[in-house]
Amino acid sequence: MNAYEAIITRRSTRKYRPDAIELDKLQKIIEAGRCAPSGGNNQTNHFLVVQNAEILAKLTSLAEAAFAKMTVNENTYPSLKNSILASQKGGYVFNYRAPVLIIVANRKDYGNNMADSVAAIENMMIAANALDLGSCYINQLYWLNEDPPLLTTLRELGLKEEERVYASMTIGYAATESGLPNRKPLERKGNEVTFI
Repeated sequence: MNAYEAIITRRSTRKYRPDAIELDKLQKIIEAGRCAPSGGNNQTNHFLVVQNAEILAKLTSLAEAAFAKMTVNENTYPSLKNSILASQKGGYVFNYRAPVLIIVANRKDYGNNMADSVAAIENMMIAANALDLGSCYINQLYWLNEDPPLLTTLRELGLKEEERVYASMTIGYAATESGLPNRKPLERKGNEVTFI
């Protein structure tokens, strides 16, 4: 698969097999993230690669508890509203039970923190697709990046005092018969283009 094909055929995977990802594949994905562009070539992203099932369960529990305390109104972003309502119902799992969660943190006071983090995520999602792995962009930890219990846990995992989570993603083998991610093209309904 060439780079263009890996980009065009990448789709979000929200159902995963529990199988562990081979270390060499995971290292390639992380390296793709580390090679993403950054403002002024600052390279300030901090990658927290969570594979431990107990820690994944703890993060899931903390996220559900934080969302369950929130309220929704007519202006609540639809995906955030879904996370809140699902958490209030109970049993919400923000990471789709993927075997790996990659959290990308950056300095809170750095103007390109979000842009640099998201560039890394996109590189890693494309690399995952090229390696026959599914992935999904995850907003939830960014939405909760000031939640005290979650911050405490993330600091125990290595998040620095001056850092916050700006993006995260899941990776794993898709829960399909073949184990391959869905690569069916989707119709483009937006993202207008104007040539000047």
